[in-house]
Amino acid sequence: MAKQEMKYEEAVAQLEAIVRRMETGELNLDSLADELKKAQKLIKMCKDKLTKTDEEIKKMLEEE
Repeated sequence: MAKQEMKYEEAVAQLEAIVRRMETGELNLDSLADELKKAQKLIKMCKDKLTKTDEEIKKMLEEE
């Protein structure tokens, strides 16, 4: 079974949760590095989705 791609909104919600845990001091030093790596991957995924969507919209507008 293929892994389902995460939705943009889900990625943003996960990022917000990570930031909240960082700000409140819930993360210890060991988990901080892991969460930071996860956040970097989520940020890249969100950026890629936004770029792709922007390109699709521009292409649609050019076709009109």
